[in-house]
This record gives sequence, C-alpha cells and structure tokens, in this order.
Amino acid sequence: MRSAPLILAAVFEGVVMAQTPVQVPDEADIPRPVPVETSLAGAERPDISRFLNVRTARSPSLSPDGRRLAFSTNISGSPQVWVVDAAGGWPDQLTFVESATFHEWSPAGDWILYGTDRSGNEREGYYLLSPDGLRERELLAPSEAFRVFGGFSRDGRFVAYATTERNGLDFDIHLIDVASGEDREVFRGRMGLYAVSWHPDGSAVVLSEARGEDANDVYLLDLRTGGLETLFRPEEASRYSGFAWTPDGAGFYVVTDQDRELTALAYFDLARRELRIVDAPDVEVEDVAITNDGQFLAWILNDGGYSRLRVRNLRTGADVAPPELPQGTYTIRWAPRAPIAAIAVTGPRVPGDIWVWNAATGELHRATRSAHAGLDLDAMVVPTHHSFPARDGTIIHGLLYLPRGLAPDARAPVVLAVHGGPTAQARPDFYAPHQYLLARGIAVFDLNYRGSTGYGKRFARLNDRRLRENELYDLADAVAWLKKQPQLDGNRVAIMGGSYGGYLTMAALARLPDLFASGVALVGVSDWITALQGASPQLKASDRIEYGDIDDPEDREFFRRLSPITHVAGVRAPIMVIHGANDPRDPVTESDRFVRAIRERGGTAEYLRFPDEGHGIRKISNRIIAYRRIAAFLERTLQMTGE
Repeated sequence: MRSAPLILAAVFEGVVMAQTPVQVPDEADIPRPVPVETSLAGAERPDISRFLNVRTARSPSLSPDGRRLAFSTNISGSPQVWVVDAAGGWPDQLTFVESATFHEWSPAGDWILYGTDRSGNEREGYYLLSPDGLRERELLAPSEAFRVFGGFSRDGRFVAYATTERNGLDFDIHLIDVASGEDREVFRGRMGLYAVSWHPDGSAVVLSEARGEDANDVYLLDLRTGGLETLFRPEEASRYSGFAWTPDGAGFYVVTDQDRELTALAYFDLARRELRIVDAPDVEVEDVAITNDGQFLAWILNDGGYSRLRVRNLRTGADVAPPELPQGTYTIRWAPRAPIAAIAVTGPRVPGDIWVWNAATGELHRATRSAHAGLDLDAMVVPTHHSFPARDGTIIHGLLYLPRGLAPDARAPVVLAVHGGPTAQARPDFYAPHQYLLARGIAVFDLNYRGSTGYGKRFARLNDRRLRENELYDLADAVAWLKKQPQLDGNRVAIMGGSYGGYLTMAALARLPDLFASGVALVGVSDWITALQGASPQLKASDRIEYGDIDDPEDREFFRRLSPITHVAGVRAPIMVIHGANDPRDPVTESDRFVRAIRERGGTAEYLRFPDEGHGIRKISNRIIAYRRIAAFLERTLQMTGE
C-alpha cells in the first residue's frame, strides 16, 4: 500500500546498551508534591494551572422521577459523585474516596451505586450510597479481580457484573442481590465477555463478547435456564451497542454496522430474530436511548466529530425538535421512570456540563455550571475539520486548532496530537493542554490516523494486524500536509499522545527522526511483546484480533520489528515520558525501558513516573505537575528548533 518508505529510519536489530548502566527510575523521575500556585485571573499569559483547574461535569445519571441528577466532577481534586436538583442549584458531594470511577442511580431510587479503585489500578470495589449521602454499604469488596459493571435490573433488585475472580483472566457473569448482598455466578465465561443490558422483565441479560476493538458478538443469557443464545455473530465482525429495549421486551434498538460501512440505528425483533434499519444517515450513529414507557427514542449522530441529536415520538412516528445545545459532543441518559433526559455536553467552549430536558413539555434546564478558573471560555479556539490523502490514497482526517490573533504572515509551530485506542477518535472536546498551548502561540493538529473510528468500518480496520505499520506513514503524511499550510511552520512540529498515542510518539521519534523537534509520550508502549503479555484481561480479549497472537513465531517477529524499543537508537529528538506506576493496561516498565535505553545512548529523556497513578493522570495536583513540565518542554523544544 505504501509507496515511499524511505523516510523511515533503518531497523536496528536489538538494543545495544552503553557500558555504564543507567538506573531508571532515578530519584528525580519521581514527582514530589508541590504547592499549587496559579497566575492572576485575567493575566495576559495565564499559567497552565488555570486551564487544568477548569472543572467538568459528566457521567449523568438521573433519579427515577428525573428530579435529581447524579454526576461526576473533579472539583475536589479527583473524580467524585455529586448530586444536584435537575433544575439547577447548589450540588452536594456524596463520595469522598480516592477516585470514583463510575456511578449509577438505582431504578428503585433508594441507592446510588459507585465504583472505586486503588491509585488507578482499575480493580474496582462496588459501594451503595443513599441519595442523601447519609448511609453507605459495601456491595462488593475490592480484590485483585478486574470487574465490569453490567447495570441494575429494571426493578433495581439485582446488579449484573463480569469478573475475573475465578482465574484472573476469564470474565464470568455474576448477579448480586442488592438487598441481601448475595453474590452468585450465573454463567462461566471467557475473555472479553460482559453483561451489557437487562431484559425489561429481568429474565435475561444481553452479553457482549469482544471481537477486536471495534466489533463484538452478542448473546442472550436466560437467567431461568442458564441457556445462552447467539443473537449476532456474523461472518464479518460487526459492532453492536446501545441495546435500548422496548418496555414490553419484544425487542431493542441498537447501533450497528452489520452489513454496512457506517453505523446505523436498527431495531431487533426478538421473536422473529430480525434486524431492520431505522435510520441510516450519511454519517455514523453512535448512541441510542429510549424512555421507560417507550414513547421517546433519542439517538446521536457523529458528524465530523461533532454530535447531532435526533429524537422521535414512537407513538406518533413524528420527529421531535431536539433541545438547543452548545456545539460539541453529547451523551444522553433518560430517567428510569420519566421522559426526562440528562444530556452531557463537552466542547472547546463548554468544558463539560449537563442539561436536563423534558421531552414531553420541552422544558430545558442547565443543571450544572462548572467553574472555568477565571478563563474566558469564549476565547477558547474551535477547530476546523480537514481531510487529505495519504500516500496510498487513503483519506485521513484531523482537527486543526490555530492560535487566536495569528498575524497573516506568521507561521506557528505545531503539536501533532495522536489519540489513544487506537479505536477512538479525535473530537472537538475541551482539552486543557491544547488550549494552553494555543494561548502560547502553538497550533495543534489532532490527527485521526487510519484505525480511528467515526469514518466507517473499513477505515477503522486499516491498521489491524500486519497493516499496523501503515499508521506511521500517516504521521509523515500529516507533517507533509502541515508544511503546506500557510500559517503553520512544518519544520517545528512536536508529537504528543497517550496510551496508543504514547506508542505512536515513541515510534515516530525512533523511525521518523527527521520530522519531529520533540515528543511527549504518556502511558505508552515501547515493546509490543512485553506489553501484550502484560496487558489486562479486558485488553487481551481484543488484542488477539486487533494485533495478533504473540505466541505465533511470525506474529512475534512482526511485533518485535514494530516495537519502538527495537529502533531506539534512531531517537535523536528530546522526549518527555509520563507514566503511572499502577498502570494495568500498559505496564510502567514499558516507559522505564525506553527512557533507560535513550539515556544510556546519551539522549535526552525527561521522565515523570507517578507512584499514585495508573493509566492516565487523575489527580489535579499531579496533572498540574505533569502539564507544567510538558508545556515548558514543548515551548522550549519547539521555539529553539528552526529559529
């Protein structure tokens, strides 16, 4: 497929170490707590802590009657569960744990269930909290098992979840009786199998089994007999999500790309075992939700990264005008017993807030008003969507953010941002580091390289297995496109990404050494063999399809050659590496090895190894430490290169 591989650095067979070993991490690599200071409000050049202190409200969950809203915000310094009147008002903080990872209001109204892990290790315990915050119960004690929450039954009596408790690898399906706390296994599972939706009468649970990162097979587990029926397992792997059941249990609405290039909204008739398309727009459908009485159906479209909401009255068949919301990306959740929806909105000028909408009356209230840390949100940069051909003709995409007030003859340095996943999408959300860099005169190009979602099934699979190397050429072609833009300086480009984007950053600096002035790699992979061996059980289930089987000699050799550590001798630009010591997805040793190899060759590798974080940086104090260092590093390396 590629026509000009000459830009890649030569493959270095193995890693030749220097005579004097380097200890990694050393004392300077472990961040120490520092006083959190910030610039004055309204300062011409605000400190990055201002941007990081912009708060967000997300993960809405309504009380059964829709009058109260539970949501997650980091206003206290880490994600916690808060509750507020749906019409707005002063919120109450309910959880005071290290970090609340998810929550859901019981359909019975008596409890809010939340999860919490230990310093980002993703091994959650489950807890029940009364909506007034005065009573709390441990429902499921934390352990070394990975768990995936599967939701309440519609009457609130039971909770379904998947767990690796039995052998540390396979996910078995369990039910917990909320009143008694009795926990029982209802299905002996396998890797990548999760409970995702309850039948309305509580007699069955929909199970989803990972089939790569962008597809899944679907089963119906009969809780009375223990029988498992296959609902969807097509020859071509397809995606199914949403599972919005009609109240009578006759079927469900689902988002799927079965027999299609783009995802569409479909309805599955359970008795006939028949799937029919309801809405197939020229963009992807990404979510669907239905009211408990079955009257209102809502679904969300993904149009160039921006969300568009559609609503239909199923009793009349007529479309309903959706509420007027700020531009950005949306999620929607209906109240369990009322036609009231909580809609979370995030965008460049709405960092994250929740609106509550009554579909029957049309009433709309803004339920949360997150603090914006003294910044003028109207001054935040809104990106423009661009598409251009890669060298093999594949059309790749990205969001370009240009600094405000850029002089007509100016050429701004650029950060090429590469998202994680890889089965994910760069979208026009509020990302504090980007907006800070823009305020400093640095442009950002948020790239949707091949393998990204949002552009159809084929595009999402163009980096699967042996096609994976082609992503690197997309990075090179993106830089070539940047060089053609009149207000960008394509000779001053840094690359930055987290998780899979961290891998791409390491790979780009090692194999495209002449293109980038520097790089910032967060929680990335440097050695695919060790990373795939050490991945969490949730990742292992999809890895075999997305990547391959490292026990196969040919696959193993391919991933050895693909790994950045194999090519580390090619790294010439300075790199900053950030990782949490408790990361269960990409072990911290991935960054340790890469930093050590660079330093032993005399290269520049700044390292921040957080002892109390996992796959990302949750705590505001740690985020300020990390992004102050990242911002200073990028400003220094971009401004000094090419000047």
